[in-house]
Amino acid sequence: MKNIFKSLKRSWKMILLIIILLLGQAICDLSLPTYTSKIINIGVQQGGIEESVPKVIRESKMKEILLLSSNSKEIIKNYTLISNKSKNYNDYLKDYNILKKENIYVLKDNVNVDKFSKNFDKALLVNTMLTTKGQEGKKIQEKIKSNLPPMYQNYDILKILSLMPKEQLNQFKSQIDKQFAKFPDSIITQSATSAIKEEYQNVGLDTDKIQTNYILKSGAKMLSIALISMILTILVSLLASLVAAKSAKNLREKIFTKSVKFSKAEYKKFGVASLITRSTNDIQQVQMVTVMLLRIALYAPIIGIGGMLKVLNTNASMAWIIGLAVAIIMFIVVLMFSFVMPKFKKLQKLIDRLNQVTREILTGIPVIRAFSNQKYETEKFANVNKNLKKTNLFVSRTMSMMMPIMMFLMNSICILIVWKGSHGINDGVMQVGDMLAFIQYTMQIVMAFLMISMFSIMLPRAGVAANRIYEVLNTENSIKEKENPSTFSKRIKGLVEFKNVSFKYPDGDENVLTDISFVSKPGTTTAFIGSTGSGKSTLINLIPRFYDVTSGEILIDGMNIKDVSFKDLHKKIGYVPQKGILFSGTIKSNIKYGNKEMSEEQMKKAASIAQATEFIEKKEKEYDDEIAQGGTNVSGGQKQRLSIARAVAINPEIYIFDDSFSALDYKTDSALRKALNKEVKDSTVFIVAQRISTILKADQIIVLDEGKVVGIGTHKELLKKCNIYREIAESQLSKEELENA
Repeated sequence: MKNIFKSLKRSWKMILLIIILLLGQAICDLSLPTYTSKIINIGVQQGGIEESVPKVIRESKMKEILLLSSNSKEIIKNYTLISNKSKNYNDYLKDYNILKKENIYVLKDNVNVDKFSKNFDKALLVNTMLTTKGQEGKKIQEKIKSNLPPMYQNYDILKILSLMPKEQLNQFKSQIDKQFAKFPDSIITQSATSAIKEEYQNVGLDTDKIQTNYILKSGAKMLSIALISMILTILVSLLASLVAAKSAKNLREKIFTKSVKFSKAEYKKFGVASLITRSTNDIQQVQMVTVMLLRIALYAPIIGIGGMLKVLNTNASMAWIIGLAVAIIMFIVVLMFSFVMPKFKKLQKLIDRLNQVTREILTGIPVIRAFSNQKYETEKFANVNKNLKKTNLFVSRTMSMMMPIMMFLMNSICILIVWKGSHGINDGVMQVGDMLAFIQYTMQIVMAFLMISMFSIMLPRAGVAANRIYEVLNTENSIKEKENPSTFSKRIKGLVEFKNVSFKYPDGDENVLTDISFVSKPGTTTAFIGSTGSGKSTLINLIPRFYDVTSGEILIDGMNIKDVSFKDLHKKIGYVPQKGILFSGTIKSNIKYGNKEMSEEQMKKAASIAQATEFIEKKEKEYDDEIAQGGTNVSGGQKQRLSIARAVAINPEIYIFDDSFSALDYKTDSALRKALNKEVKDSTVFIVAQRISTILKADQIIVLDEGKVVGIGTHKELLKKCNIYREIAESQLSKEELENA
């Protein structure tokens, strides 16, 4: 996880913007259930009347309310009496036709209704019960009259209350307050709205229009909020994808830059197949999880915490359902995590192995066919592929179980909420809209934990991938460039000296080269020969610092090669590897590889010296003819000649030919060396050879055996004083050829 965050450092501003947008999205998403609740509770059940006290009420009705209220002074001071004597009578008459018959009370502007609404609602509710003509109303009225003297039996109940002594009336009001103390405020308010609706109809208001307007207005707000949420979601997704893609691009660049600077020791440590996997598949895993991190993992806690707060405000008595759901989800996630985590680590190694086997088989197709080993290699690939399939299937099946389990859990929670909520509605402590809002908030919370759980399952694989990426990035190159490098002397050009050089591989126990000392001067050719494994190629690979010496030093122009920059060192060297390596492009681009600015004449001259002109000019496009990846559309000899032309084209001070003439026929070899001798007469030349005929005219031949120098001299000198050289020569040349040589 630490390494994933490390890759996002450079995009912190964009991540901050994403967090702000996610907060906005969460606010929108958490607002929608509230509007759903209001549409059900107010729009449907309360007929669109959201006021807890009426905005307008008839004078006759107000008198009845004041009679039953325990705080009539607080109520009356918040209303204004409108009569035919009022200044703005005509304005109110347009809206309220009832003014033609009786006066009305209008609620004053900016009144804090919370202070008197509870008392008003109780009085209004009691008034409704005492004045209604339904069966329930009659029962209540008869019960009250039964406790009164016979003289009051024929009176209207409100008339009776108005005639009561003040103390007796206050006692009646106290009994009402005790009865209503058992009911929640929301239920009292909701019940009172029915009476408010009836009063609105009495004053001439269109209550159907009020209900329709409320529902349409609330619906429009919901649509607007949903639209804003959608826009924010799209913006977050775009920004998250942008940050992840940018991070992946930077990681690929870093790995490539790092890999290019690696020495052969680091390539041996990681393997080419693994480096390719790390720069492709591993980075892809990190990129995918980065999108999930910014889009889901950051959003889930916000919506989860916000949902919990909303739930507690909606109905705290059912909060235990959320706790139960979260506990079950966490148990499932931890259980699955324990099974899947080890498999993710194994998965990346299996992908490495598959890449390695695939690369090895495809590269070696000619040899495989030559030995009729296709069946064995197919089975080898099938076994690796089968192991990868098994692990992938286990991971996929485990993760695919998550969704049905979570859906079952979510539906079970919904049933539990409906069961518990229906009892609350029946008992009058909860409204239908509140239950629906609670379900929506619960789903948001559960989905938040579901998103976190899905992310937590994906995270281990990405964590393994990120660790593998940073393992490459944190690996120190075993061959380092000096911080303040020196520059080569301009007086001497091409002087190479080995001083007591010994070398062993980083993971080796014994020296591959031991105490090598010799000097190669400009204008001379130094050849190396010896049995296979004697250290010839290893020795010349020390000159361009593909490896660093274990002890001793290598000097070029009197300067230790460790003290100069890689760029200055490699400018002096024209390197031709044992295996000709070409790059996809054209013949021209391959010859000009060392210097893109060289002239056409210089390029063609290099091709002529390397004896490549003959086959190049036979091509349809000549120097513009395409070279396939790896040079698969040219022969081995043509590869070697183009590789030699590439080295000759930059006119270096030092040439290194690592057995670079092995694929050439005798005639081409002879012509090439003859042309080369004229071109490199002022340069220092190193040749690794297996054939004596290639190095007969070398100024200095160094014979190696088991990493040690066993002979230095010319061909004739070594025939006389070096038994190993003489044995090699006699095994390759006839007695007559040796004498003529």
